[in-house]
Amino acid sequence: MARVAYFDCFSGASGDMLVASLLDAGASIEDLQHALSALPLGGYETLTNPASQKGITGRRFHVRIDDSDKVHRHLRDIEALLDGADNRLSTKARQRALAVFQRLARAEGKVHGVSPDEVHFHEVGAVDSIVDIVGFAIALELAQVERVYASPLPLGHGFVRAAHGVLPLPAPATLEILAEAHAPTRAVDVAGETVTPTGAALLTELAQFDHPNMRVTAAGYGFGTRDDFPWPNAVRVWVGEEMDTVRGEDQVVLLECNLDDATGETLGHAMDRFFAAGALDVWYTPIQMKKNRPGITVSILSRPDQAEDLASALLRETPTLGLRWQELSRRTADRREEIVRTEWGDIRVKIKLLGGQVAAKSPEYEDCARIARERGITLEEVVRMAIVRLGAQAD
Repeated sequence: MARVAYFDCFSGASGDMLVASLLDAGASIEDLQHALSALPLGGYETLTNPASQKGITGRRFHVRIDDSDKVHRHLRDIEALLDGADNRLSTKARQRALAVFQRLARAEGKVHGVSPDEVHFHEVGAVDSIVDIVGFAIALELAQVERVYASPLPLGHGFVRAAHGVLPLPAPATLEILAEAHAPTRAVDVAGETVTPTGAALLTELAQFDHPNMRVTAAGYGFGTRDDFPWPNAVRVWVGEEMDTVRGEDQVVLLECNLDDATGETLGHAMDRFFAAGALDVWYTPIQMKKNRPGITVSILSRPDQAEDLASALLRETPTLGLRWQELSRRTADRREEIVRTEWGDIRVKIKLLGGQVAAKSPEYEDCARIARERGITLEEVVRMAIVRLGAQAD
């Protein structure tokens, strides 16, 4: 079972709050400081201290800096900083942190009308933000977290003072980050910033917005500095093991249209485009349409956050003038993927799990078909061999 962290962002999210929640859940501040010292970055110290609001205790994480660092860094400067870290900073933590900065650069570039490489990082290029981002990547490893999940993000209202002046909330960069990721949000009646650009970038890059089935083994609260909320100003993290059980129902969207004027070539190409756009499944059904015309129903199964993109793709890639959609509930079994090593090459095998027990094994068709073509043997031979080898590996 994979070790997972679920970030319950009932009050918002910032980099320091996310780090603090993992420290409160058991990650070592000493180990975090040791790994952070791998960065060729000075003029700061990290502090953590107990915090309490509304009768709930947790921790705060704070980066104390001197006035020597006034650098407005570009993305290439951040990359050089991470490249300059020694082996106390793991490759995975380095890659995660860089991906977050790249997401920030894309958002800032979109807002200011420049390329990501031209973006001057102001707030997020300062030492405290660098430490928050890299520190979160390190803290995930210290907690041995393999998968990250998060709740919808609450957004307040009003204005914030930033390097470019007074800006509306959510801050333009924050909103662009959320829009790029199609992140779920909800409105809260709070004046002021609840989700910072750093918090938004960390969660949209590293987390899946879903609530996993999990066995909770630890919990932690990371507090922000504000204390004027009606509820605790904190991020709550649940840490534990993801459970291999039948999943509860989730929501999908079915998009459909009827066609009587599309060629086979158009439909074949369109199916490829729908899958490339993130469709869960695509199928065509022969139907009889008005004026006795034979036709096709195009059906696309989509996640809710991708329905708009797939609707646009359906209108763009086929002659249809419109489409219909409906929200459906579905139930899915847990699954995992394993690699079977053979003398002919590696074959991926999908494992279906019910109640934590293996219910079925299905070798990946594309891998088996490739080997069958290359070796001049039947597909059935490759499939049988993959299943036998999978059993031998398990033994």
